[in-house]
Amino acid sequence: MSTYQDRWQTVKVEIDQGIAWVILNRPEKRNAMSPTLNREMVEVLEVLEQDPDAGVLVLTGAGESWTAGMDLKEYFRETDAGPEILQEKIRREASQWQWRLLRMYTKPTIAMVNGWCFGGGFSPLVACDLAIAADEATFGLSEINWGIPPGNLVSKAMADTVGHRAALYYIMTGQTFDGRRAAEMGLVNQSVPLAQLKEVTANLARNLLEKNPVVLRAAKIGFKRSRELTWEQNEDYLYAKLDQSRLLDPEGGRAQGMKQFLDDKSIKPGLQTYKR
Repeated sequence: MSTYQDRWQTVKVEIDQGIAWVILNRPEKRNAMSPTLNREMVEVLEVLEQDPDAGVLVLTGAGESWTAGMDLKEYFRETDAGPEILQEKIRREASQWQWRLLRMYTKPTIAMVNGWCFGGGFSPLVACDLAIAADEATFGLSEINWGIPPGNLVSKAMADTVGHRAALYYIMTGQTFDGRRAAEMGLVNQSVPLAQLKEVTANLARNLLEKNPVVLRAAKIGFKRSRELTWEQNEDYLYAKLDQSRLLDPEGGRAQGMKQFLDDKSIKPGLQTYKR
């Protein structure tokens, strides 16, 4: 295991067998996202993107929380008193990692929701490619209880993942729900007992590590872009992504997979990965 020992104040990073465990590390504040944490997470994502030892990124939280959302004191009250230009900088850094970088990240990302996930935490949760939650995790959009609507792109995150009625119910009532309900609504892929959470997440990460990274990147980004395009635009875009992945892939995965299927008879598509 390699560790970026004490490089960041509010984020801990450990790399073990290709999995980069990125841990929001403010347990005493339920890992609330402060301006410092947001600034550091931008650097974390940019550094790990270039680290060849990091094949899959897992985002989780220290202690009993994933993240309680934005830090009300440091992100709102203290910055409200500052100059407008500082507020713009702080907002930009939050958005930069929470969805701009994370949503189209070049490596697979998994949100491992180990505990509290509130408010602004929904943006990075949905920006991650996949998500596994603990049954015991608590989710909530409590902004309505504080006299404000959901901030950043929380409403967009809900609209992209959860049905219309369910999304509005939790946005308008501020009621909480657990990991099982999050899975039922499609907010996360799966909910498991907390004791099994890390093992299940690591197994999923190892599955992704077996895939061709160039093709996997083209597949996930192609899907996400597809949601924003017309059918005609998608036809051009997705064929271009297919050609791009063949050009950039040093492994020649398409040729290998076809050879193993057609000539060697060694794989069955849909049941196993071609042997890299």
